[in-house]
Amino acid sequence: MGRRNRWLGRRMVFPLLLLLLAVQGYPMAFAAYISLHDYRLTALHQVQWIGTAQYVGLLENPSYWTAMRNTLIFVFGAVGLELLLGFLLAYLLWRPVPAQNVFRAVLLTPMFVTPIAVGLMFRFLLNNQLGIIPVWLRALGVEIDWFGPDLALFSLILIDVWQWTPLMVLLLLAGLEAMPSEPFEAARVDGASEFQILRHLTIPLLRPVMLAAVLIRMLDAFRVFEYVYAITRGGPGERTETILFHIYRVGFLYFRLGEAAAMAFTLAVVIFILVALLFRILRRQEALA
Repeated sequence: MGRRNRWLGRRMVFPLLLLLLAVQGYPMAFAAYISLHDYRLTALHQVQWIGTAQYVGLLENPSYWTAMRNTLIFVFGAVGLELLLGFLLAYLLWRPVPAQNVFRAVLLTPMFVTPIAVGLMFRFLLNNQLGIIPVWLRALGVEIDWFGPDLALFSLILIDVWQWTPLMVLLLLAGLEAMPSEPFEAARVDGASEFQILRHLTIPLLRPVMLAAVLIRMLDAFRVFEYVYAITRGGPGERTETILFHIYRVGFLYFRLGEAAAMAFTLAVVIFILVALLFRILRRQEALA
């Protein structure tokens, strides 16, 4: 009877596996195919096998490395700030405060706005000539070009922090509220200060949740495209050109789909390595817990 139930379960899952293969397997296989060919939309009748030449060519492509560097700066800068601010806000909301649910609802609001709308909103708010924020700063004697060569990428990081810190707050707050109360009560009875409890009890217990939250946000931050498209279009120069925007430019503006596919696979390798490292750290933390 058990063998029959297992066979029935596999038969019921089989259509889902076929659908998954059709939706994800075929596009990935086709992308792998064109990454090994000179595949251009303007010359579909001249598709030629070139092997790994496009992957090797990326090693000598300065625009590719600039885009990859910008992406890594954006990911680590945005996720790092979101983790720090998210933990501070979650820790404050963890304590009973008046109108606690109202504060939680207000904090979560930016997360529900679409990224392209957020990008357009900040494009006008931070515009050096028409934006209300530069006008206020000039009234205080401060002149800042938010989308100039020096601050453009940092401005995109701040925009991402504004929108996605609420997600970090939500994840960390759930972790804080799931922690057992007995260790904290015992620590207070033993005379531990709040800072000692935070350092030696709260943070160690919350570390697996922190790593999981960082993993979720990092995977999403690597896909940053909307802010760049809506605000800077990769400029000034290539200061804000992330890898996804560079892939879009090469594949859909310059029509070199084979080269764009090769870039996409190298990005997937970078993400896989980082995720594997985070999973290894997470497993180690769970083993020590």
